[in-house]
Amino acid sequence: MNPDPRRIKELESCLDSFDAAVRSESLEELVELADSGIVDFEPPQPVLNLHCHTFYSYNAYGYSPSKLAWLGKKSGLKFMGVVDFDGLDGVDEFFRACDLLNLRATAGIETRIFVPEFEQDVINSPGEPGVCYHMGVGFSSGSLSSEALEMASYLRWRAEERNHQLIERLNKRISPIELDYDTDVLPMTPSGYATERHMVIAVLNKAKGQLRNPVLFWSKKLQLPLTEIKRVLKNRQAFLNLLRKKLFKRGGLAYQQPTTATFPLVEPFHRLLVESGALPCSVWMDGTSSGEQKMAQLLTLFTGKGVVTLNIIPDRNWNFQDPRQKQLKLKNLQELLALAEHFNLPLNIGTEMNSFGQKFVDTFDAPELGPFREAFIAGAEFVYGHTLLERTLGLGYQSQWAQKQLKTHAAKVDFYQGVGHIAKAGTTYLKLVRSLSDLHSPGQVLTALNRIS
Repeated sequence: MNPDPRRIKELESCLDSFDAAVRSESLEELVELADSGIVDFEPPQPVLNLHCHTFYSYNAYGYSPSKLAWLGKKSGLKFMGVVDFDGLDGVDEFFRACDLLNLRATAGIETRIFVPEFEQDVINSPGEPGVCYHMGVGFSSGSLSSEALEMASYLRWRAEERNHQLIERLNKRISPIELDYDTDVLPMTPSGYATERHMVIAVLNKAKGQLRNPVLFWSKKLQLPLTEIKRVLKNRQAFLNLLRKKLFKRGGLAYQQPTTATFPLVEPFHRLLVESGALPCSVWMDGTSSGEQKMAQLLTLFTGKGVVTLNIIPDRNWNFQDPRQKQLKLKNLQELLALAEHFNLPLNIGTEMNSFGQKFVDTFDAPELGPFREAFIAGAEFVYGHTLLERTLGLGYQSQWAQKQLKTHAAKVDFYQGVGHIAKAGTTYLKLVRSLSDLHSPGQVLTALNRIS
């Protein structure tokens, strides 16, 4: 069997189809080719990416959950995780794909919350005091209980309301261009959830068909020199970034400063996570904001409300040309990891992939990341260990079994990291894990996993 390489590329392209059946059939055919030795995978390496956005919220490269799983396996990642904004639409597809590929998988959700205790401080949402990006990781499914579904639906409704209000403000400022949310924006998404990044593309697409002199139009609207508009228009991605900044970010034409009512509080979001057996996860930017300069206070607050993990995007903490900036960010990162150790917060790291130029996987062999690499891998082991036992047996971190058998957060961290260190992945392996039960003690679970792994 020696298929045309063009067929493999065609199948890989089909993994990003909005048709779920097409994605499923294409992945199955690719797995068959891989099992036959036709498609080569990189040897597995101790590298990972647990924070990849899919096209269910926004992926800069249009990747579906299946495509991310396939590329993760091809690239030799040991752990792979998806995280989408305000939704879990891609979780079950991602797990199915990773099971077929024998890839260790995790899944999460990201949103924004309002933190009244820090309402005077910018935290990790630039220019927006009190607003905080926040996450949940370690989901076992995209299917939720009725209580969790109600809270998840509320998150989605709030996000859609913000989008409609944003479009309304935008249309008043960029006339004669006028976007229709349902016809111009939503068709760019597979399940009806759009972000401001989709809206930026919709603006650019609509402008192409309506503007006779786009340079003059954008120069006036954005209040920038004609020469700068001409220069940036030559690079589509650079212009999209400029539009996003000038239209939607703080000070932009359609921007409106958030209020205490714009985003939910942390407590209802955490209820959604705990009800779903997932792990509340704090999000770190780079330590330069006033809020993140009080990170010990913030983590004290959040761990008191249930946070058990900490998300980091490593690249924004070291990868800079300016040596002074790099030194500052690395110092902040080092101080953060000391805090993470103090609070016993395993790390969830990744690259996001919701903006062009973000890597598929971090540069783990960069000297700057050397001191942190062990902690990065240990964090992935913890999140995966929890995910595996929650998916197969309902014995994750939040389970009654864990509350009874593992009395402290530290005991849970040690146990689930141990599980993730031992455990493999794949459909056959998951069946073996399901032969265990809640009658086993943590020690017996580890012994059994050692036997079958």
